Amino acid sequence: MENGKKSSPIAWVLGQTGDHGSEYVRSVILAVIGVAFSVAPYVVVTDVVRALMTGNRSMQFYLGRCALMAVFWVCRVLCHACSTAASHKATFAVLGEIRKRCTEKLARMPLGAVLEQSSGALKNILIERIDSIETTLAHIVPEFTANFLIPIIILIVIFTIDWRMGLASIATVPLGLSCYIFMMAGSAKFYEHTVTATKALNDTAVEYISGIQVIKVFGKTQSSYDRFVHDANEAASSFIDWMRASIIPFTFAMVIMPATMVSVLPIGGLLVKNGSLSSADFVTIIILAVGVITPIITLMSYSDDIRTMGTIVNEVRSVLDAPEMERPAEGEAPKDCSIRLNDVHFSYKDKEVLHGITMDIPAGSYTALVGPSGSGKSTIARLIASLWDVNSGSITLGGTDIRNIPQEIYADQIAYVSQDNYLFNMTVRENIRLGKPSASDEEVEKAARESGCHDFIMSLENGYDTMVGSSGGHLSGGERQRISIARAMLKAAPIVILDEATAYTDPENEAVIQRSVSKLTQGKTLIVIAHRLSTITGADRIYVIKDGQVEDSGTHEELLEHHGLYETMWNLHMEVKDNG
Repeated sequence: MENGKKSSPIAWVLGQTGDHGSEYVRSVILAVIGVAFSVAPYVVVTDVVRALMTGNRSMQFYLGRCALMAVFWVCRVLCHACSTAASHKATFAVLGEIRKRCTEKLARMPLGAVLEQSSGALKNILIERIDSIETTLAHIVPEFTANFLIPIIILIVIFTIDWRMGLASIATVPLGLSCYIFMMAGSAKFYEHTVTATKALNDTAVEYISGIQVIKVFGKTQSSYDRFVHDANEAASSFIDWMRASIIPFTFAMVIMPATMVSVLPIGGLLVKNGSLSSADFVTIIILAVGVITPIITLMSYSDDIRTMGTIVNEVRSVLDAPEMERPAEGEAPKDCSIRLNDVHFSYKDKEVLHGITMDIPAGSYTALVGPSGSGKSTIARLIASLWDVNSGSITLGGTDIRNIPQEIYADQIAYVSQDNYLFNMTVRENIRLGKPSASDEEVEKAARESGCHDFIMSLENGYDTMVGSSGGHLSGGERQRISIARAMLKAAPIVILDEATAYTDPENEAVIQRSVSKLTQGKTLIVIAHRLSTITGADRIYVIKDGQVEDSGTHEELLEHHGLYETMWNLHMEVKDNG
């Protein structure tokens, strides 16, 4: 996160060029030369006009001047092409680096901070907003700079010929500039509205597509579609309202600002009439003033990009400058895999959900967390997995506070399987291999066999090479869980956390998974959150969590003897199991 005063949007954008700064310098130089070549023909025309006025009848002279203008034009095209190529090459490299930094930043942010934002909003920032910076870097930096410098140089030349005509050349600027400022006045508000409306549309679209099955099953197709249409209309209206508010001042600015002839012609004519300006100088100034028009119009064409730059940059910076979990860059692995939570407090936003959790998990032990829904079990598991940081208290691994262990080293110690298992749109084999990227096909299949999912994988259309679909949508919930467990087992981490990892499996498959998990976690530190208490009766220690606190702890038999919450939960579980 940046310290000190926050830099302006343009300064921030320019600060992202990094090692590509020389390419932008080359692009700007080529752009300036290119614009100079585009203005040079006007200078040649003044020479031609002067020759005509002095009676020069040499065809060779005029053909030479025409050829020179053609050369200038070709040079202008070549310079523009080379400038654009250089700026775009650098820009797409910079955008790739920014996008990579954003995705890496998400991995370093607390999970809660990421989940607070909708997937549609994050997608909008990572794709559309970062892409929007392309115009600033690839076009505004070289072309705006060049088209800003050339009119200034031309005006300096006009002022050196006659200062009165110099003032006449810029007479329309104040009025045109006032129209431009009026147009820019409400731009930030309008653009922020379009951003908000677009985010809402993205969120609705993602929700509509993700929830299409529920929508169809419960007959909510029309109401859901109506909501999508409403948000689409809101997004369209936000842009239309913005354009409607801007069109009149923008039109006046575009018409008035470049209208140099409105003042140059009458004022110059009067000066020529009273003899204080020569006809040749007057013609030269007219032609030069016309040469100013194109660069000014080009400058104004970037007005939309300039006025939206602040909002675009702020959205990207909202990710890059977000607080992250502080971890050292270097360090050593902990001496063992014993875990201790000491007076841990944790809050979601302003609501504290864990109130002084203290527990010991010896290395190589089997520990279970049980309790009512919403009691804080999964939160404890995520804190141990270092997906969040505690607000107060500490979590230690091998006697070392996990906040003092490098993130990569700590991640190597943990294999975490949650109840919401995510599979990437790759083959079954590649999804399992994520646990150990260097694993051979034989190792992948061995992990699948030991996790009890080899048989169902082989029954798929292409076996291990079957594409699982977006989010694993081609597989059932239980199948996704079993593949996720195989992936975790392949990682061979010394600590395994199963957060209701068998929630969607049937009793037969759950028994298979339990046997394979017992085999594969021998000698490892195992932490299990289970909704079926019969699966954790063999735990070395069971912690009963209620309302964010440790209600009780002990073995299965000890907890039953305490006649507390665990006994109540166990009796209810057995009733459901018997009735099932």
